[in-house]
Amino acid sequence: MKKFLTLLFLLVNLAFCGVSATTLLEGRVVGVSDGDTLTVLDAQKKPHKIRLLGIDAPEKAQPFGQKSKESLSLLAFQKQVLVRSSKKDRYGRTVGQVFVGNTDVCLEQVKLGMAWHYKTYQSEQTPEDRVLYDRAESQAREQRIGLWQDPAPIEPSVFRRQK
Repeated sequence: MKKFLTLLFLLVNLAFCGVSATTLLEGRVVGVSDGDTLTVLDAQKKPHKIRLLGIDAPEKAQPFGQKSKESLSLLAFQKQVLVRSSKKDRYGRTVGQVFVGNTDVCLEQVKLGMAWHYKTYQSEQTPEDRVLYDRAESQAREQRIGLWQDPAPIEPSVFRRQK
């Protein structure tokens, strides 16, 4: 019943938010690569690499890279998730918003100071999510939570370009 209600909630949300989401994937998280990438095993035992929508977490070689991965693991590893997706990235990963029950795992990473709100791709989010993620990042910055403890954190996109 809980799965049904979660699915119903997401379908109704999709109908009213105007997002062109085309895929709903349900499965168990069997791997966490870093703070914004995980692997979901579906009911047919097929693995799906998921890049979390709306966030950019520190790279492994960056400060807080490992902590961000650990945070995502605590939120999602070995848990049943629902992924709402509308595209694949250039690496073939599904880009999606991940839910454990009613909890938006992507948003939680931002709230915990373990990821940036990825402004470059915010147009792929609903207007409501853009506001929520932006506020979550601002609050984490103000409270110096997670990576915001660093006096000069470097955005992962900038870090990748420097490599």
